[in-house]
Amino acid sequence: MLYLLFELDGDRYALDVAQIAEVLPLAAPKAIPGAPAWVAGLIERHGTPVPVIDVPQLALGRAARPLRSTRLVLVQYEADTRGGDAPPLGLIVEHATHTRRIDAARFADSGIAMPNARWLGPVASLEDGLVQRVDAQAMLDAQARALLFPAAVAAATQPA
Repeated sequence: MLYLLFELDGDRYALDVAQIAEVLPLAAPKAIPGAPAWVAGLIERHGTPVPVIDVPQLALGRAARPLRSTRLVLVQYEADTRGGDAPPLGLIVEHATHTRRIDAARFADSGIAMPNARWLGPVASLEDGLVQRVDAQAMLDAQARALLFPAAVAAATQPA
């Protein structure tokens, strides 16, 4: 499988490119007053407002640095569990400069339970060190989905 690699304070992470719709240069999102610190704000893409998560803020408690290698990665987020159109979600990540093919069989359970970071998956030991898989679909808990995708969550809870 092909992964986009990025870093969080020197540790490497891998995001499956099958989850990625676009990789864009970092652009300043419109701030949302009162939102949690990890919500960087909103951007507009093709006429659609897109919520943006600051991944370093979510993971490390610090804002993403505006490096030349910091990117805004748009993923199709499955907010509606009934299979409706997946809305886009923006992820700000640092040091996202290349992709790498990694056999899925190389990833193994880390052995550490991370209930507050369910989006961190198994790890792979590569020639140049460890890399941990990231699942963008697991990044948001129910409360965060309701905050960022209220229409999709409301539609999913309506009786069929």
